[in-house]
Amino acid sequence: MANAFFNVPKPVNEPVKAYAPGSPERKSIKKTLRDLKSKTIDIPMVIGGKDIFTDNKISMHPPHERKHLLGTYSKGTANHVQQAIDAAMEAKPQWEALPWEEKAAIFLKAADLLAGPYRDLLNGSTMLGQSKNIMQAEIDAACELIDFFKFNVQYMTDLYKEQPDSNPGMWNRLEYRPLEGFVFAVTPFNFTSICGNLCAAPAMMGNTIVWKPSSTQIYSAYYLMKLFKEAGLPDGVINMVMTDGKVAGEECFSHPDFAGIHFTGGTRTFQFMWKTIGDNISKYKTYPRIVGETGGKDFIVAHASSIPAQVSTALSRGSFEYQGQKCSAASRAYIPSNIWDEVKTALIKDVKSFKMGKVDDFGNFINAVIDENSFDNIAKYLDAAKTDKNAEIIVGGGYDKTEGFFIEPTVIVTSDPKYTTMCDELFGPVMTIFVYEPEDWIKTLHLVDTTSPYALTGAVFSQDRYALEEANTILKHAAGNFYINDKPTGAVVGQQPFGGARASGTNDKAGSKHNLLRWVSMRTIKETFVPATDYRYPFLEE
Repeated sequence: MANAFFNVPKPVNEPVKAYAPGSPERKSIKKTLRDLKSKTIDIPMVIGGKDIFTDNKISMHPPHERKHLLGTYSKGTANHVQQAIDAAMEAKPQWEALPWEEKAAIFLKAADLLAGPYRDLLNGSTMLGQSKNIMQAEIDAACELIDFFKFNVQYMTDLYKEQPDSNPGMWNRLEYRPLEGFVFAVTPFNFTSICGNLCAAPAMMGNTIVWKPSSTQIYSAYYLMKLFKEAGLPDGVINMVMTDGKVAGEECFSHPDFAGIHFTGGTRTFQFMWKTIGDNISKYKTYPRIVGETGGKDFIVAHASSIPAQVSTALSRGSFEYQGQKCSAASRAYIPSNIWDEVKTALIKDVKSFKMGKVDDFGNFINAVIDENSFDNIAKYLDAAKTDKNAEIIVGGGYDKTEGFFIEPTVIVTSDPKYTTMCDELFGPVMTIFVYEPEDWIKTLHLVDTTSPYALTGAVFSQDRYALEEANTILKHAAGNFYINDKPTGAVVGQQPFGGARASGTNDKAGSKHNLLRWVSMRTIKETFVPATDYRYPFLEE
């Protein structure tokens, strides 16, 4: 039995590979993409370590290549969700009792496996299943998830070291217990790293998980489960079910052992979950932890002193990388009239230079949006903008779903700061810009703050330090991740803990120890070495 205080390896952010022409990593990922496309797979649910297949097969196709078949997955029922809950509860006592350093070793091993033999597999499956170019896959499925594993191990040990003071004659201790029950993880399509972390963070703290991935992320989710298995994660700690969200939610939210939800997805969905949990509160053994990161209507606001080239680059990268399908993607901007002509010229030039197509052509900066529902929704907004007197499309605006769900990166300029695409979350490659007069700087900052119910990310550009401080103060509650002279995307684990408030979620900051604190229930232990033997206090004496 271990009797030492262990130091874990110091975490360092995983270097991002460049995939330049002729590089070994480029050749390797190209081969993996060919291998993955050369076969079809049948993906099972994984419950209690067992592969569970059903007769209800759902086909999987790359969003950018609709006719290509990647394989199928087995769609489950409410009964499978109940089986996953049972498996999680059965695995819980042994997993909870496993020493923390043994849990740490599993996730450190997962990090090294992902950095090595699993890197291409997770990158390739993310590229094909979620239509990401190699750079977007690399920073997500490889680097960010490796960072989550390594940094969370460090945060776990930091948390355990936080202990109370003790007066003479006593010893005060804090114990960080896992939650009493199972954790329900509901994950999105857009970041493989988020999917892995929403399961792994609570599990690292001793919890067991029922995981429902997005139906459009199941291809890479399958390889995540293989990674966890090879890293040594015991059966039943993470159980993956593929059902409709409503089916999984009804089973989990009505179960007395439901202890918490770790969620990333839509705001309305999260609000419905919160209401359901509240309605069922008397059923539970404990008050469930509700942790969620939801939508965003993220902004870039430029001051009159801004450098136009910096602003236009932030717009082209922050708005259109991964087709704008990032919770953090910029989708509204406020540009002063004195620099607008230069920004406009550079932005149009950038967008027109983007190549769009399949992910295995590395010359393509833009790929497809995730599915037909997303495509149709975005197309509806573009059609409306084409005929609206308050809107002008200055570049892009086209779309075609013949071969894949392709939407041209689009920039709308509006004369109405409350125009619909300045307010609604489209989750696609659409940026809407409002041009304001430089003397309206303070008024515009208040406009930025009040236009959207969301408060996830935002960026301000200025060469004037007083203006930066004004923006920092007025926009204090407008973004949980605030960027100065940078695009509002690309948060790095250990550097910019991620999350927003208002309608954007509970702001529990993935990539920090604050998130891990949500998955434990503390117990204070006070031990008195020489207990009192007389109830009488000195004040009772004559």
